Amino acid sequence: MEEPLQYQTTTQCIGPLPSSAKPQQNAYVERYKRTVRIEWLGRYHFNSTEEVQNHATRWLWAYNNERPNMGIGVMIPIQKLKAA
Repeated sequence: MEEPLQYQTTTQCIGPLPSSAKPQQNAYVERYKRTVRIEWLGRYHFNSTEEVQNHATRWLWAYNNERPNMGIGVMIPIQKLKAA
């Protein structure tokens, strides 16, 4: 039996922001990472990288197609995209 995957969260910067990036954009990234940790990464134990990838794909689809987002007026992101 394989050992469950261990994961570690970090606040390290991977590299400098591109010159076109705005510091405010980091807040969106950090909010998304927090949502991922709270809603599924911290709740489940995965036995393989494939399990993590499959779960992430299903969760991301639901996040964009089913889950209302407070930041865009309690709309589902796909609705906001179609309305643009």
